This record gives sequence, C-alpha cells and structure tokens, in this order.
Amino acid sequence: MEFLRRYRYPLVILLHIFLIAISYYLSFLLRFDFSIKGYTYVILKTLPVLIIIKVLVFYYFGVFNSSLKYVSVFDLWQILKANFFATTIFVLFVVFLHGIIGFPRSIFILDWGICLGLTGGVRLVARVFRERVGFSKQKKTKRVLIIGAGEAGILVLRECRRNPHINLNIIGFIDDSPAKRNLRIHGVKVLGTRKDIPFIVEKYQVEEIIIAIPSAKGEVIRDIISCCQIPEVKIKIVPSLHKIISGELEIKLREVRPEDLLGRETVKIDEKEVSSYIKGKCVLITGAGGSIGSELTRQVASFLPSQLILLDYNENDVYFLSVELRQRYPQVSFKEIIGDVKDISLLKHIFSKFRPQIVFHSAAFKHVPLMETNPSSAVKNNIISTRNLIYASEHYGVESFVFISTDKAVNPTSIMGATKRIAEMLLQAKAKRSRTKFMAVRFGNVLGSKGSVVPLFKKQIEEGGPVTVTHPEAERYFMSVKEAVELVLQASAMGKGGEVFILDMGQPIKILDLAKDLITLSGLKPYTDIPIEFIGLRAGEKLSEELFLNIEKDKATKHNKIYIAQPDEFNPSLLRRKIKELERLSNLMAEDKIIEKIKEILPHYNNSFR
Repeated sequence: MEFLRRYRYPLVILLHIFLIAISYYLSFLLRFDFSIKGYTYVILKTLPVLIIIKVLVFYYFGVFNSSLKYVSVFDLWQILKANFFATTIFVLFVVFLHGIIGFPRSIFILDWGICLGLTGGVRLVARVFRERVGFSKQKKTKRVLIIGAGEAGILVLRECRRNPHINLNIIGFIDDSPAKRNLRIHGVKVLGTRKDIPFIVEKYQVEEIIIAIPSAKGEVIRDIISCCQIPEVKIKIVPSLHKIISGELEIKLREVRPEDLLGRETVKIDEKEVSSYIKGKCVLITGAGGSIGSELTRQVASFLPSQLILLDYNENDVYFLSVELRQRYPQVSFKEIIGDVKDISLLKHIFSKFRPQIVFHSAAFKHVPLMETNPSSAVKNNIISTRNLIYASEHYGVESFVFISTDKAVNPTSIMGATKRIAEMLLQAKAKRSRTKFMAVRFGNVLGSKGSVVPLFKKQIEEGGPVTVTHPEAERYFMSVKEAVELVLQASAMGKGGEVFILDMGQPIKILDLAKDLITLSGLKPYTDIPIEFIGLRAGEKLSEELFLNIEKDKATKHNKIYIAQPDEFNPSLLRRKIKELERLSNLMAEDKIIEKIKEILPHYNNSFR
C-alpha cells in the first residue's frame, strides 16, 4: 500500500497508457471482425503518436489527478472533453501524416467511444467496489431515518456508506415532496412525510433520526421535532452550510441544539465598518463575565482593539474568560477589573487611567421576579449605575456609549423593564447635548444565556421533571447570543447618537413549545416521561413581549435586521430631578415610594401584578 501511495501518479499514467492502447487495438478488432493482419503496420505506426497526444491532453484536463475512488460528474465531464479533443487532434495528425484515404475513418469514432468507456468505467467500478465492499464489511447496528431527501440527505447517506467508522444503517428517507414519494435514492426508499414519522419509526425500529435540511427555518425544525416525540429515539442535525463554509462548524452530524429551533438566516454584518469602528481603540465592557458581555468581548477582541477592559463583579467568570481570550488573541491587551459598576470611585479610576474610547454597558440585574421584590437594587444597578457611566463617558471624552437594553422596556409591567426604560431615557436625554454618541440596543431573550429559561428547563428535565411553564399561551422573542452580539456591534458602528436600535428577532416562540421541544431533544416524551406544570405568570411578567412603545414608530436602517425606535418627547431636566429622587428613595429602601416615583416618570408603566 505504501508503494501505491508513493508512486500513485506514474502508476495512474501507466494505467491510462494501457487503456489507450487497448482501446485503439479493440477499435480495429471490432471494425474488421477480429481480423487485422493487413493493419498491423498502421496500428504500430500511429499508436505511439496517439498515446503521446492523449497523455498530453489528459494531463491538460487533469484526468490523471482525478480520484479513482471518488469519481463525480465533473470528473466524467473532464474525461469526455479530454477524449474528444485528443481524438480531434489525432484525426488532424492522421490526415496530415497518412492521408484519409486508406485509413478506416470509423476507427476514430470506435476508439473515442471505447477509450471513453474504459477511462470512465474504471473509475465507476473502483467507486462502486469501494462503496459496496466497504459497506458490506461494516457492522451496521444503529437503524437511522433521514429527514430530507435533498442534497444534504444524500450527502449523509454517501458518507455513511463511505466511512467504515460510521455505525449507521440508513433504512429510509422522509420528505414532504409528493414527487419523491416511494422513490429510491441510491437504493434507499423515501418512506413518507414528516407526519408518518411515528408509524415509520415503530415499523422499522428506528433508533436515531437525522434532520438533513440545513436551510430549514425555525418553525419547520420545531414542527419536525414535534413529530419526533418518540421515547429513546435520538435526534441529530446537519449544520447549515454557511456555518460549515465560515469554519464555525465541521462537516459532521451533531446533537440538535436549542438555537437550531430558531432557524435564523445568517446574520451578515459589514465587517469592514465594524472593524474601522473598533480596531486600535480602547474598549470597556461592563458585565463582561455574563452571557452577552462574554460574547461581546470575544467578538470585539476579534476586531483587534488596542486594549479591552473587562469589568465585572464575578471574579470566576472574568478569570476563565480572560484565560480563553489571552490564548485566542495574544496580540490584544486585556485588563481585568473586578468591581461593581455602582462604585463611583472605581469608575473614576477606570476612565481616568485607561481613557476608553468605546463603552459597551451590559451589566444589569435582569431577573424579572427578583427585581419585583428588590426594587431598590434594581434602581441602583439599572438606573443609577447607568447614569454614572453616562456622565463619566461624557466627562472623559468617550467616542461612543452602547447601552444593552431589553424588549421588556417597552410598555413595562415589571420593575426590571421600567428601570431599563428609564435608563434609555437618560441616555437619549444626554445624547441631545453631548459629543459622545450615546445609543441603546433593544432585543429580547437570549437563548441559552444564564438568565434564560433554557438552562432551567434542562435542569428540570435532568431531574425527571416536572418542567414548569408559567402559562400555555406565554410567548417570547428569542435570539442566539452570537446573533444578538453581531447585531449590537453593527448597530453601534452605524449609530450617530440618540438612537434606540431594535433588533429583528423574527416570530415569537411559545414557551410551552420550547419546553416540549427540549424534552423531545432529550430523547423523552412530553407529559409521558416528563410532566409539564403551569405555575401562572409571575409578578411583572407579560403573556407576550413588544418591540415598540405605543408612541414609538420604527425607522428602517441600511441593515435589514436593525430598526430605530423614534424617541418619545420628555423633559430632560425634569427627568434628572426625578432620578435624583429615585436615588434617594432607593438608599432609604422606600419600596412603595420607589414604585410611585417610577409611575411618575413612566405613565405607561403598568404594575398590576404587584
């Protein structure tokens, strides 16, 4: 085998020379009924020339470089073209050297056809032999159903047959196209549509299902998973093509993740614009150890800032994040600061010493039920600390300040949402008379973040249930962490100051559907294996979230997933006085008066759940 690998190229050329000679000889035998005594001299005279011509033309078309094992339509097309051009050149040579009279013209056609058949046939036989023999030697114990009889599904089937280490026996395809019903693709039958999955799984004793529809949207993936709610049947998915091409994922099957349920199209950002916004600048990120903050640091670091300052109260999160970043981006200077964003002396030290040019303010208290019972903490952390950061940013000449907001700030019914909305108003008020570009980015729940419902559901499933859902009709907007941060960076690079950017989060997803899908992805059956309990909406929670205030209107930007909420009118000086009063009340822990003051600032604040 080592000899064959070392001398593969010359051996392939010798094989083709043999096939060329055999083709030419057979063409004479067929033409003259296997009696060629009178043409032996002609054959010997022209064969060397034919070999030289075909070897040179085959080399030009890359025939010798094509794999004998993995022949494709492209390879066969190259072989066809090479044979055609080589035969054409040979015809011209024979006419010039021998003359067309006395040379059987049908030889050209016979030789072309036989040589094409042999050179292409050798490859087809080699591939068939490899696939069939390799497939027969494998012990295929796991019975698998592929959803999607398109290119991705066929790719999975081929890989299963080629790779001797894949222990999968493909028993059939599932596809909703009526035209594919009962078709056989590489010998494997299309057994039915997604609605037939439970019956097919039971009939053929399927152990694993592979979703091979990389372009499927979130609702399609969720519908497929709802049809696969079969105990002990694992579900895997083929990653989308854009993630494979970008290098984000390898070409291999993996477990279905919660973010696959979103089925978002690729977020495309203007990397040149974002790079010119960040590269070579000092960037401060508050809440750097959190879900959003940590992803922000990763993506900001990839654009090579001069220095990246990580501010967070949680030392463990910051430590492990800094270890990761220093390994991945050794050319970037990192400074870890453990402290509280409410600490004014700490802020003065950071801004005076490091002079950040860009600030991403991600630190906040985000748990709605906890903030309902701790309004003083919510005011201090979400409003007062944001105000102090805004003032420090203006005083020390920060170029741009980006506040990470939430859709819960829209017509808020919770303390958390109300404090976020007041922080937005502070930012908009300051933006009107500051050289610093202050802007906010508002989006919904981040799927898989520490504060999202997904980790809670996973923990409850691991413990055997029940999975607790607030209300059967409760729904939320969801984004992946990576998607949200990419759009935050794009929005901040576009911002001129004073904008509240709204990220397009697609369609809202019912929390109940998400819970059932996560149970199914765990190989269990909702209600049967894992019970689901409805515990009622908690204080401050809505059935559904909104993107715009009643008085706001959206304005499109140059990015199709980013909008701007037109600000409402308010008195900035009056707002500042009321926030000072809020600060005083929060220091006194006067919770009822805090609620009253918030209502003064936000007439549309509805705290009927309290």
